[in-house]
Amino acid sequence: MSRFFTRERFGWAQFLAGGLLLIFFAQALWLIRSDLRTADPSGPEQVLLAAGWRQIQGGGIAGAPYPDAARALPLEVSRDAGGFDTEHSPLLPLVTAVPLLALPQPLLDAGFSPYWRWLIHIPFLACGVLLGASLWYVARRLCGNTGGLLALTLYCFSPAMIQAGALWHTDPDIFAAWGSFGAIFTAIAVAHTLYAPREVVLWNWRRIVLLGVAFAIAVGSEFSMIIVALVALGFMLYVAPIRRGAVLIIWTASCFLAAFLLFAAYFFHFHTFLQGIGHASFWGATWRGFAIPAVYKEVASQVLRGCPALAFLLPITLGAYLAWPRTRYFGNTAPIFVALLFVLLGMAHPHLAGAGFLLASIPFWLIFVSGVIADLIETSYRPLVMACIGGLVGAYIFWNLMALFRIPSG
Repeated sequence: MSRFFTRERFGWAQFLAGGLLLIFFAQALWLIRSDLRTADPSGPEQVLLAAGWRQIQGGGIAGAPYPDAARALPLEVSRDAGGFDTEHSPLLPLVTAVPLLALPQPLLDAGFSPYWRWLIHIPFLACGVLLGASLWYVARRLCGNTGGLLALTLYCFSPAMIQAGALWHTDPDIFAAWGSFGAIFTAIAVAHTLYAPREVVLWNWRRIVLLGVAFAIAVGSEFSMIIVALVALGFMLYVAPIRRGAVLIIWTASCFLAAFLLFAAYFFHFHTFLQGIGHASFWGATWRGFAIPAVYKEVASQVLRGCPALAFLLPITLGAYLAWPRTRYFGNTAPIFVALLFVLLGMAHPHLAGAGFLLASIPFWLIFVSGVIADLIETSYRPLVMACIGGLVGAYIFWNLMALFRIPSG
C-alpha cells in the first residue's frame, strides 16, 4: 500500500489537477442549475430522454426508428425518411435515461421534473471531467507537469467544453470527443508497448479492452467517428512498423469488441442492429463546404469558442513548430495532425456531425499548444515565456468566469 501512495501518483501536480477539475465541475453545475429553472427539457435533450426511457421500458430501440418521426422530432435530431437516426446509435439515449432508474416510478411524473431532471446531466458531466483527466494525463506524459497543467487549465475554462459537459443548449458531443481522444492515445500507447519482450496479445489485453471501449464510445456517440479507428491503425503501424502483425491482431480484436458493445446498445436485437447500421451515415462528407467562405469563418468561430486563448496561442505555437526543428517530434506532430484532420472533417460535414468533429478537435489543439509552450519554457527565454503565458491564462480565466457569471442562476 505504501508503494501506491507515492509522490509520482499523489504529488503537487495531481492536487492542482484535481482542483482544476473541481472548478470545471462547479462551472458546469452553474449552467445546469440555470437550465433546471426552465419548464421542460429542450429539443434534442427531450428526444434523447424519451427515446432512451422508451428502450429501457421495452418499447423499442432508440432511434431505430423513432416513432412518429416526421411530426414529433425537432430539426436538430438527425433521421431519414424512415425515422432511423442516421448519426447516433442508442448509446446516447440510454446514457441519458439510465440515471432515472435511481428514482421510484411515481417521482418521474412531469410535475416533479425540477427534482429529477438534474439526473439527465450526470453522465455528460462525468464525461467532461473524465475527458479533462485524460487530457491532463496524456499532456503530462508528453510534456511534463507544466505542459499538463497548462493544457488542463485551458480545458477547464473552455466555454465549449463546460457547455458540453453540462449539456447546456448544445448537442451531446462530449462522449464522441472523449471516445476519439481515448482511442487515439490508447492506440499510440498500445503500439509503444509492442517493443517490450513479452507475449504481445496476452500482455496487452487490458489495453485491447480499453481501445475497444474507446472505439465503441466514439462510434456509438457519432457514427462518422468511425474514421478514428482508421487513424488509430495508422498511428499504430507508424509507431511499431516492425510488429505489424501484432498491430493488426490487436486492432482487429479491439474493433470486434467495439462492434459487440455497439450491438449491446441495441439490446442484442440482431435484426434491429442490422437495420440501424444500414441506415447509419458513416461518411456523409461533402466537399462543397470548402468553396464557401462563410464555412471557414464559422469553423474558426467554433474552434475559438472551444478555447478563446487559441487566438493568441495558435499563431505563436504554429510559428515555433514550423521554424524550430526541436518542436517537430511525434508528441507534437500527432495531436496537430488529428486536430487538423478533425477541423477538415468538420468542414466536410455541414450538418450535425461537423460540430462533433470540431468539439473533438479541441483537446488535440490543447495538447499541441501545451507541448510547444513546454519546449519554449525550456529555452533561455523561460522568464519571458512564463510571464506571457501567466498573463494570458489569467486574462483567459477572468474573461470566462465573467461570462459565466453573467448567465442567470435561475
